[in-house]
Amino acid sequence: MRALLVVDVQYDFLPGGSLAVPEADEIIPAVNDLIHHFDHVVFTQDWHPAGHDSFASSHEGHDPFDVIEVDYGDQILWPDHCVQGTRGAELHDDLDVDRAELIIRKGFRRDIDSYSAFFENDGTTPTGLTGYLRERGIDTLYVVGLALDFCVHWSAVDGSEQGFDVMVVEDGSRPIDTEGSLDEAMGNMESSGVKLVTAEEARAVAAV
Repeated sequence: MRALLVVDVQYDFLPGGSLAVPEADEIIPAVNDLIHHFDHVVFTQDWHPAGHDSFASSHEGHDPFDVIEVDYGDQILWPDHCVQGTRGAELHDDLDVDRAELIIRKGFRRDIDSYSAFFENDGTTPTGLTGYLRERGIDTLYVVGLALDFCVHWSAVDGSEQGFDVMVVEDGSRPIDTEGSLDEAMGNMESSGVKLVTAEEARAVAAV
């Protein structure tokens, strides 16, 4: 049983957004096409309260992309993004969200950031996705979305560590690639058993 996991395709991560991923809008056609080829589709949505602790604006004297130490380790400070109820937090209008069986909203706890679709960044607070997938007999995940080196990366690694077979659709994702983050993400995914595939390969498998 296979599912498509669509990670954070939201306006603040698209061109013109407050934390825009380069060329992020180019994945929309491929992602939307894959949505229509999979029987099971799950979305994630970054969903921060105003003043979230991961925002640089919440820390006097710090700028976006500074790194600070928090209870669960290093925290990159981001521009304010995906604030609950704002346009920037909305999923792209062209996505067929009606096909979603589940939308996981993450990062809504003010003091914990959340990259992964499975766990908050403390590594122990679950989102509930593991149980949802297991209850439905899903054992294989194809992952697309934003950003490849952060939320896609950590969702894929955690999914693999939770016992799922995980494929990242490389041309259905785009990276931020800051301070070597893309190389690190690729290495982590490879060592975790995550495979890279194309959208064409994912479509072919979904059709079987």
